[in-house]
Amino acid sequence: MMRPMKLAGSELMFGRGCLEYIHKIPEKRVFIVIGGSSMEKNGILAKVENLFHDNGAETAVFRGVEPDPSFKTVLKGAAEMLKFEPDLIVGLGGGSVMDAGKAMWVCYEHPEIQTLDQLLTANPFPKLRQKARYLCIPTTAGTASEVSRSVVITDDEKGLKHGLGNMEMMPDIAIDDPEVTIFLPPHITAETGMDALTHALEALVSNRANYLSDILAVPAALDIIRTLPIAYANGKDMDAREMMLNASMTAGLAFTNVSLGIVHSLAQTIGGYFHISHGLADAIILPYIIRYNAAVPYADKKYRDLAAKFGKTDLSEIVDDLNRRLHIPSTLREPLQEEARFESLIPEMAVTAKNDGCTKTNPIIPDVNEFAELLKRCYYGEEK
Repeated sequence: MMRPMKLAGSELMFGRGCLEYIHKIPEKRVFIVIGGSSMEKNGILAKVENLFHDNGAETAVFRGVEPDPSFKTVLKGAAEMLKFEPDLIVGLGGGSVMDAGKAMWVCYEHPEIQTLDQLLTANPFPKLRQKARYLCIPTTAGTASEVSRSVVITDDEKGLKHGLGNMEMMPDIAIDDPEVTIFLPPHITAETGMDALTHALEALVSNRANYLSDILAVPAALDIIRTLPIAYANGKDMDAREMMLNASMTAGLAFTNVSLGIVHSLAQTIGGYFHISHGLADAIILPYIIRYNAAVPYADKKYRDLAAKFGKTDLSEIVDDLNRRLHIPSTLREPLQEEARFESLIPEMAVTAKNDGCTKTNPIIPDVNEFAELLKRCYYGEEK
């Protein structure tokens, strides 16, 4: 069934210096959500606050969004919002911060939502923008949460990740200024960049893919493959940083409309049990799933067409080579040195991955046994 396409919110700014667009934002009570102390140490928080202060706006800051943000953190942020009563909420950080800010926004506008289950099962989805608009300023080139309708929130009891998507949560304003990303260390540059590549390649072969999503996904993938090693080697290269942020954003425009696939089903599941970085899990799993999905003719053709642009025939080999250049391991066994625990959890993780929302748009819909086999392949390598 055809679905309407939505390309970001009402305002999308990108390119060097576009942070100055804050001067054109009219809201006067601004609530800024950040993660740890890096935004304060590198001066980005102060710069953002000063731009709002130039407008005569008052700002408040919520600190402490953790990687894989919990619903407890979401409720804490929403409670602070209810006290401050912002008319603009700003997610300033990586994907975890921007996702947490979206969920806080929902709970601020609808304080009756007090549990994660209420948020996940809300039908119809709560209407937003009665109290505030939402602005995202990404500090990584990877998640594209600034142009995405989705959030990933961790439950407080089991520590498992839960994804939720609704166009109501599309940020109203996205400001993609590469100058904000130059402070990223190489390993985070690599991991978030591989998350962006996964977005592009999964959108490309989604069973909902269409003419427009392909136009977005293909150049995003090409630019990431070409540029990520440059940004990794020299984080101060502004041309590379700008290209990576633009490509990440474009991949986000593609996947938020046509969804993802089982790289994300597996990465989100494994991340919930082992708390491996999401981008690192994506990077390791991606070549295995390219080889698996190539059994479907349309996916195989798209992969081959993309590989041909690099003079190759096998896209998975291109991704394997890229991972090596970024010093990313070839199996999950290296970062997850808990073999017995991993083995014992395979049946449970296979069910969780099968039930992940991204599974239904993969070119092949694996059954639970196939998911178990894929988990083993990604942990041990192809030979097992």
